[in-house]
Amino acid sequence: MGLFKKTSPRRNQVRKNIPVDRFQQISRFANRDNLLSALIWVVFVVLSAAVLSFDFNGQPLYRTLILTTTLVVLVCVVALLYIGHYQKRLIKNHTRAGSLAGLFILLLVATKLVALLFGHTCGATGSAVAAAVILSLAYDQRFTMGVCMLFAILAVFAAGSPVAGQLSNINLLLTMSAGVVTCCFSLKEIRTRMKLLKVSAVAAAMVFLTATTVNLMAEDAKPTGVLSSAGYHAGAAFLVGLLIQSLLPLIEKAFRVATSMTLLDYSDANQPLLKRLAMEAPGTFSHSLMIGSIAEAAAEAINRNGLLCRVGAYYHDIGKLNKPGYFVENEMGSASRHKELSPAMSQLVIVGHVKDGIELAKEYTLPTVLRQFIETHHGTTLIEHFYDQAKKQTAKKAKSKVSEPPAESEFRYPGPKPRTKEAAIVMLADTIEGAVRSLSEITPTKIEAVVHNLAMKRLQDGQFDECEISLRELSRVEMSISKTLSAHYHSRIAYPQRPDIPPSEQSGSDKPAREKN
Repeated sequence: MGLFKKTSPRRNQVRKNIPVDRFQQISRFANRDNLLSALIWVVFVVLSAAVLSFDFNGQPLYRTLILTTTLVVLVCVVALLYIGHYQKRLIKNHTRAGSLAGLFILLLVATKLVALLFGHTCGATGSAVAAAVILSLAYDQRFTMGVCMLFAILAVFAAGSPVAGQLSNINLLLTMSAGVVTCCFSLKEIRTRMKLLKVSAVAAAMVFLTATTVNLMAEDAKPTGVLSSAGYHAGAAFLVGLLIQSLLPLIEKAFRVATSMTLLDYSDANQPLLKRLAMEAPGTFSHSLMIGSIAEAAAEAINRNGLLCRVGAYYHDIGKLNKPGYFVENEMGSASRHKELSPAMSQLVIVGHVKDGIELAKEYTLPTVLRQFIETHHGTTLIEHFYDQAKKQTAKKAKSKVSEPPAESEFRYPGPKPRTKEAAIVMLADTIEGAVRSLSEITPTKIEAVVHNLAMKRLQDGQFDECEISLRELSRVEMSISKTLSAHYHSRIAYPQRPDIPPSEQSGSDKPAREKN
């Protein structure tokens, strides 16, 4: 028997692959996204620890740094777990992650400055309310509340130890929590300039009541001092609303969001793009307005953002501005230009309006939230008309010879598919409105059949795979679209005499009826 056992070829191959597998695992972990996320995290920890340990109780600097760094690391670890669970996209979206970290650093610095210059902890309450208002505009309520509560822990320590006549740490945290919770639940969208002021006023009232209540629990509490301190905290909460109102455009750009107030501005018919669309492609403009009303009602039927759907629908076809005459709604009775083109060339022209729309959106600096409707309103659907024409042409050329039909993938839009429910609704409304308009006789029964058939067709084609719309929601969207289209294409009582014939050519002496139903 030899000194060394002979290994099998399979084991040798596995041993050779181990370093390769480990290298792949390391490379996956150490990719660009993870490295940038780690860098943002480290910078935030260092800067937060520096702010919190500045002039902290007169303790030795090294001890202060160790304690505050440990605290910040623990809070950041919890925040990372929370972000990874509820907002995983922040790991790859470094602009938003950097904006979030920068916002928290600025608010911690403001809290520290107020504590050092004025000897009061009201800066912590103001910073917590500011964080809640800003993040409520950029994220959902659950994420905003969780992250703001973690920030409140850091803000309590940034405010420093309470001195006589001020709130204790736990009382300060409760006061900040009152402002955060109020803002998170009362600020869903901003459609008017008064909305932020109303939210700030309500938050200030809740902060005042909470601060007064928790401070009166102290044995040596003096009513005058309690009310004065609570007034400072309430005033800070209200002033934050005024400040954010003036800085709202900058906040929207930093977090790449568009508030309802901004969306309303972009829905104005005097916007340059909409003005061009109305002048150069009036058929497309009319179609877009119709899609907007259909999509808004459908979105509200499933508790989604109807305003976003409406404004997104206004801009979803702006790419047709480059070649408006090649689209049927702009032909205005003239001959179709596609008769002179091959199906493959027509397909390129039709598909090109998506890319052209994205370029126009960038040129006119449309908000990112509106661009999604331009690039996803066709998803990866098939251009059936020109695909059928291409198959017929191939069949004619082939005659008796064996010939392969054109590939279906060549006549599909490049995508992407809708990633939000609002984008899916606009896609469905766009498809259905065109199909219903092509019917020779439009009745509610036919409309319902078209709506259901096209919704199922898009579902089976996988167009809704990335937007997580449920079958129940899809059913409600179908009902809403059917109702809106039936109201639009309602029947009318026939005129006594045909309105398209001059009165002099019509039989009888009766004049055309002037009353309309």
